[in-house]
Amino acid sequence: MSFQTTLRRARAPIRAAALASAPRSATFARAAFRRYSTEPEPPKKGNTALYIGLTAAALGVGAYFIYTSDESPLGVKATYVPTREDYQKVYNRIAEIIESASDAGYDDGSYGPVLLRLAWHSSGTYDEQTKTGGSNYATMRFNPESGHGANAGLDVARNLMEGVKKEFPWISYGDLWTLAGVAAIQEMAGPKVPWRPGRVDGFTENCTPDGRLPDAAQGADHVRAIFYRMGFNDQEIVALSGAHALGRCHTNRSGFDGPWTFSPTTVTNDYYKLLFEESWVWRKWNGPKQLQDKKTKSLMMLPTDYVLVQDKSFKKYAKAYADNQDLFFKDFAAAVARLFELGVPTNQFSEEPYTLKSTLD
Repeated sequence: MSFQTTLRRARAPIRAAALASAPRSATFARAAFRRYSTEPEPPKKGNTALYIGLTAAALGVGAYFIYTSDESPLGVKATYVPTREDYQKVYNRIAEIIESASDAGYDDGSYGPVLLRLAWHSSGTYDEQTKTGGSNYATMRFNPESGHGANAGLDVARNLMEGVKKEFPWISYGDLWTLAGVAAIQEMAGPKVPWRPGRVDGFTENCTPDGRLPDAAQGADHVRAIFYRMGFNDQEIVALSGAHALGRCHTNRSGFDGPWTFSPTTVTNDYYKLLFEESWVWRKWNGPKQLQDKKTKSLMMLPTDYVLVQDKSFKKYAKAYADNQDLFFKDFAAAVARLFELGVPTNQFSEEPYTLKSTLD
């Protein structure tokens, strides 16, 4: 049975059960299904957005986003369930924004790296033991999580996505942010990343404690503690580290400085190749401890990067990816897809993941 068929069959009883127990006022309906740390702007007259996902999950049915509007041609409330084509439109808009960084003079001419970091950090808070954190609730919208040190500078990405949210109000923040991560990878010549919608927006009380994301100044034990908590193994840790082929560090955000590779807006296996092929020395400066390449002194590696060639288990996977970009792409796509789904109950997803088209196709 297709996902759309399942939705059609499930929608009527879920909607009836949800609304039967609630007063008829639109104000109560909004409060019952969606809550913010600060009130959003009042919706335009005639429009009400309802989040049925939590109710559907409670009833044991796959959750989905329902957007209702009074502005239907027949003058009655219309229920709208997004399709694959709708998500492709969101993807295409994100792709346009990624490229607009060049005109804005941002970093290396792409918003891709910072959007990928937003998706990564909103997903990497997951704790497998307590089943908390992850991409499902998009809690970086709220304090104190938005102010965690590891999230410094991500207001740039969140603000960019607010514009997309206004254009496509039916998409949840969790779906929007992870879709932006997928778009970033694919638009920067990376592999296809399977992606499924279904995340719901959480509340302030769902925010995760500080310290769940990697501390770049630490070693192998710390890296394993962080990633094992999410449920990843050594091979997946090394594959996910390959995201450092993109972007750069900023002294006003992390304290670290510089790019990892010579092509910070293109997904390649250069990150691994450089780890093995270059001579790395500790940089002499007033900032935190980081390495720089001995030859040009223009590249950097973090302590958590360098452990990939120091730790025996990590090193064998890093070498394999340095030698074979196709293998890296395959494992990276699989690990990223799993990362972006952390914290999302399986029954909230569609049956099959989408492979959305890149503008590079």
